[in-house]
Amino acid sequence: SLFAGLDLPGRFLFAALTLMTLIAILVFIEEAVYIYRKIPSSKRSIIIWINAAAPVISTTSCIGMWVPRSTMFTDFTAGIFFAIVIHKFLMMMIKECGGQKLLLRRFENGHFTISTGPCCCCCLCLPRVPITRQTLFWLKLGTFQFAVFRPVLIFLSIVLWTNGNYVLYNLSPKEPALWISCFIGVLTLFALWAVGIMFRKVRILLACKNIIPKFALYQFIVILNHLQTTIINMLATQKIISCAPPLSSRARGSYIGQQLLIMEMFLITVVSRAVYRRKYHDLEPPECTAEEPGDEKQTP
Repeated sequence: SLFAGLDLPGRFLFAALTLMTLIAILVFIEEAVYIYRKIPSSKRSIIIWINAAAPVISTTSCIGMWVPRSTMFTDFTAGIFFAIVIHKFLMMMIKECGGQKLLLRRFENGHFTISTGPCCCCCLCLPRVPITRQTLFWLKLGTFQFAVFRPVLIFLSIVLWTNGNYVLYNLSPKEPALWISCFIGVLTLFALWAVGIMFRKVRILLACKNIIPKFALYQFIVILNHLQTTIINMLATQKIISCAPPLSSRARGSYIGQQLLIMEMFLITVVSRAVYRRKYHDLEPPECTAEEPGDEKQTP
């Protein structure tokens, strides 16, 4: 087995990373119990889902590290879970504003700035969109479509893989892996764009709820789970990451990525516990809330 072929430092690293994963799971369970007891039921499940992102990714990475042949399934599981978490984060920002009705009252004459990342950060000429039920629906749809279509595409990938028609690292135009990956990439950009638009609007209002550190943790998970993994896989595919028998270049790249994710998600789990566990004051009534600079004043 892979573990039997490791030297003493390698075995110590395996043991340390496994211990990190177990601690992350225990920290999350303790945090989930606290949230269940202390947080109102309207926000409870959403916050638990968001806090579970880092421990779930750490767990799937640990399983992939111990069982290298399961890497495809563990990566897909983490991808499906995080697609749901992106939608949950948008819903959490709406809930923290008091729900959709109160959010519309707070920003009755406000506008969404859609010239934000990752899609339109350079398109400063784009018009500002009024905050209405319809625009809120489109933002929620932007993240919901990702939570629905990514699992469907991943299921299709697994079906093709079992039939021998899907090779994860084969990005030839004639292969389905390239087109499925591109389609998932486009869906991801639209989902992150919707979250970015909402965050840009509510970040001042929800500063008392520490929304900026929460958004930073969410962004770290996005970057580490997607961008970092993609870069390592590209380096492994181009043989820049050399092989180390019995591991090929691609297997070693996946192995390195999993080890990094375990350490990073462990740290994010601990920091998330500190950020989400604090007690925050409720927002002032909508009539007393000031609009962002540049927006029209709210009529009483």
